Amino acid sequence: MRHIARTIAGALTPSPFGRGSVVALGLLLALGAVFSPQSGLAVDLEPWKTPEPALVIDAYELNIVDWQEMLKDKRIAGFVSKASDGLPESFSCTGDHKGDTFAHCKTMWRKYAVSRELYQTRRMVARASGLLWGAYHLARPGNPIEQANHFLDYAEPAADELMVLDIEGIDPDNFMSLEDGEIFAQHIKTRTGRYPMLYTNHSTARHIADNRALYPILSRLPLWYARYKPGIRNVFPMGNWDSYALWQFSSGANCNKRRCPYRISGTLPDIDVNVAPMDAARLKVEWAKGELLPEKPLPPEPAPTLGPPVIMLVSADGTRPACIGTQATGVDAMTTSSISVRGARIALR
Repeated sequence: MRHIARTIAGALTPSPFGRGSVVALGLLLALGAVFSPQSGLAVDLEPWKTPEPALVIDAYELNIVDWQEMLKDKRIAGFVSKASDGLPESFSCTGDHKGDTFAHCKTMWRKYAVSRELYQTRRMVARASGLLWGAYHLARPGNPIEQANHFLDYAEPAADELMVLDIEGIDPDNFMSLEDGEIFAQHIKTRTGRYPMLYTNHSTARHIADNRALYPILSRLPLWYARYKPGIRNVFPMGNWDSYALWQFSSGANCNKRRCPYRISGTLPDIDVNVAPMDAARLKVEWAKGELLPEKPLPPEPAPTLGPPVIMLVSADGTRPACIGTQATGVDAMTTSSISVRGARIALR
């Protein structure tokens, strides 16, 4: 997308807590294994510089791809293409088209038809070449149910193909709101039996993680993380995310003719390149599962901060205050002579 930019290791050992605890721990680790980093891989510091992690290309209709050249890079295991964009197009070129003329409306329809044909052609070439295939929906403001249906009608995802919800930011005037994102993802699950992956940037992911009680679906979708930095240590865990499912580390934002984190033969510097926290064999197994990540307990709410209790020194008969202060100031700061003279008592409230 061009509009923004756990490790499980160890062997079973005897447990002082008994067999039941070991079994329970094993089940917990199994639940957390969905799109978790592969043991032994350095997944948070320039993982593309080591040969094991698989690479995934994603492209939209204006990216140029020379497939014969690109496929020479044997680390490329998957290709994700832009499919739908916002709400479905209107089939009518009459009436108000936001200032578009009739001729312009027809031109846009031709472009839309060409982009769909390009999508199907790339899909056929990628799958025939042995690559994993996926599609993403660029989420815009508007009815999320209609957008989900538009995506499924456009992409026609097979059971072994990845589906992605692309939310570029938190601004609801330009991008789908997070509340609507919840509805979109649930509708995809209702129609296909699988959830999509979530593509977004760091600030949006952090917001979702910090407010995961409000976003119980988005916060548990496998995370396609867009961040153009060489390292992301101390970023994860983030809410329910222990790590990324894919990391978009290179795009037109940080790649040019002179310098690029990773160059893909047969493409221009504006192509998006992503790295997985696992090798190609494991990626193939995890690719299209469409499962929610395990839900972690919410952190306890902080206890309310109370001010120091008020200390009131009253007269012996209790009819009127002799002196008023707080525990912070201390009794010594009050008129102690009046206490002895009046025989006052201390009441805390």
